[in-house]
Amino acid sequence: MNDLIPPEEDQAALWNGAAGQAWVDAQAVLDYMFRPFEQHLAERVAASPGPVLDVGCGTGATTLALARRSGHPCLGVDLSEPMIALARKRADREMLPVEFTCADAQTHPFEPGVFDRIVSRFGVMFFGDPVQAFSNLHRAARPGAGLCLVAWRSAAENPFMTTAERAAAPLLPQLPPRRPGAPGQFAFADRERVRRILQDSGWREIDIRPLDLRCRFPERDLMLYLTRLGPVGRVLQDLEETMRRRIVEVVRVAFEPYVRGDTVCFDAACWEVGARA
Repeated sequence: MNDLIPPEEDQAALWNGAAGQAWVDAQAVLDYMFRPFEQHLAERVAASPGPVLDVGCGTGATTLALARRSGHPCLGVDLSEPMIALARKRADREMLPVEFTCADAQTHPFEPGVFDRIVSRFGVMFFGDPVQAFSNLHRAARPGAGLCLVAWRSAAENPFMTTAERAAAPLLPQLPPRRPGAPGQFAFADRERVRRILQDSGWREIDIRPLDLRCRFPERDLMLYLTRLGPVGRVLQDLEETMRRRIVEVVRVAFEPYVRGDTVCFDAACWEVGARA
């Protein structure tokens, strides 16, 4: 989501460490925030004739929604053990044809030609080698299967997502810069780059169009959001208390334009990416 990942940073270490645990702790907030995308993707797979793969499934909200809507077996895959553990607990509470696997979708040996639909909500921007990853997913898809992804557009089009780091930058000069195209939240900002990745990995009928949805979550959860998630949230954990409080105060003020009474609201500027195997 709001995570800045230097290219050299190990993805498995990141998502099995502080970043993954933060997503587990903020699961309810994030599910509420991104429910419009969950619902959108669930509608897209409603008519799926067979198994669905959810890539970068996190704590499982979208995978479960896909299974409820389609009625077909759904597999969620993510390389974060903490998030997959929570996803499995959530699945145990529902009688749904859902499984979760902790693995890297870039290299995981999926059974070939199985899935009728491959879906992702903000889970495909972190691959070190996206062509390898989408080639691997192509092998897992049956002929004619559909790909349906949601990925962030640019940072400039998503000011809410960079509010914390922009506000904290004068106090945190150690924050690394965002690098265009590097693995991370905005890696798929360039539509033509995404098109080339899919073409080079064997997908056809590629369709990439803007998708803008209004997201919201309770204002009471804003402090959890800004102190645990994203680059600022990660840095805050290692600061002494006085500096931490100072930064939190500055960042909280910066979010004020998005607060409407007891609700935080923002517009998410994304790509909806479709293709066929």
